[in-house]
Amino acid sequence: MKQSNNILLAFYGDDFTGSTDALEFISRAGAKTVLFTEPPTAEQLRSFPGLDAYGVAGKTRALNPDAMERILLPAFEQMKTIGAKHIHYKVCSTFDSSPNVGSIGKAIDCGANVFANKLIPVLGGMPALGRYCVFGNLFVKMGIGSNGEIYRIDRHPSMSKHPVTPMNEGDLRIHLGKQTNKKIGLIDNVQQKAKKKEWLDSITDEEVVLLDTTNEDELLKIGEWLNAQQKKHGQVFSVGGSGIELALGNYWNKAGVLKPVTKWKKIPKAKPLLVISGSCSPVTAGQIAYAKANGFEELIIDAVKICKDGVVNESVMKKIDESLNQKKNLIVHTGEMQTQNLASEKLGTALGVIAKDAVINTGIKRVVISGGDSSSYAARAMEIDAVEMIAPLVIGAPLCKVYSKNKDINGLEINFKGGQVGGEKYFEILLNGDAV
Repeated sequence: MKQSNNILLAFYGDDFTGSTDALEFISRAGAKTVLFTEPPTAEQLRSFPGLDAYGVAGKTRALNPDAMERILLPAFEQMKTIGAKHIHYKVCSTFDSSPNVGSIGKAIDCGANVFANKLIPVLGGMPALGRYCVFGNLFVKMGIGSNGEIYRIDRHPSMSKHPVTPMNEGDLRIHLGKQTNKKIGLIDNVQQKAKKKEWLDSITDEEVVLLDTTNEDELLKIGEWLNAQQKKHGQVFSVGGSGIELALGNYWNKAGVLKPVTKWKKIPKAKPLLVISGSCSPVTAGQIAYAKANGFEELIIDAVKICKDGVVNESVMKKIDESLNQKKNLIVHTGEMQTQNLASEKLGTALGVIAKDAVINTGIKRVVISGGDSSSYAARAMEIDAVEMIAPLVIGAPLCKVYSKNKDINGLEINFKGGQVGGEKYFEILLNGDAV
């Protein structure tokens, strides 16, 4: 397989919503980027001329460590062979994971087995999304793009009660230390004030180094430091949220490698908008309540029954089609707390089938998929091969164009929303586009 020397960055996201978050920030920096559902071949990359970066929207956030390893080792090997200056394993910026589900430690171990850099950087914060890492401890705003209160992650009203991977530890070194045997060091906010060549002075036998982040000035320094590591090692494997994309993008903008994009395509109002949600986040619940109070129709589906039977009731699809054909904006969701003990694969696949059938049956042009753990399965059920960013409407969740072999899905406008993303007007914004 011929190696590409033109790719600045390749990232592997642990779910679809988080992958579009990374897609947004590297695209904003001016990198032509396409996000695939499977690791692309060199031939697939060549079908998108002028690529600066690419991503893979994985599903490892919902998998056990053995299943993760079976997917990540060959994926990383393929990404290494194709070539990119930086390879990034993109995790949710809240770092929610456990030794048994979505283990970030397992991803670190897999990366260490494939890539040459002996010290793996882990970026702890993403200030643009309200995530701050201070002396190794993670603090998170309630609701991305909102005016929510900031909590230490283990006291966060939502993430401390996540249905699958509740966060009960604020120190990311301790949290990740339960998932990997590798020693984890820290370059804290104070150390980052030193010259960058001195950042590793306190690192001895550590194999992983966590980097604090509280603001964009620190991110720019981190981007410069990551670039220096790449120059030294040839290819750098790193872990973290979309702060990696923002840090590198800011550095490449400063260095003149990329020119930032400040103007995007004007987005018209959807006629109508379909929202499919499997999220049980209180942030999403508030967004649904606001949308209902402002004209959206609602259809609550029995997620337990759908997951048990493996099929979507015809009467459900009939109701969805009727509403959309009448140009009514519709939210189809699973109700409060219904999804807590359900398999992400079954739920996500069912939601994706609903979305795909609705698009085919009614010809709607814009869909929102809400729910991080289930999003990757929903995207695959919709027969999505890849997406490219169209425009930023809400930070951390761009509107995207779909590439699909299915002609009815190809060209669809789609938005993937994580449970913590957005203020109460989120769905209204996705409905109206630039009209808001």
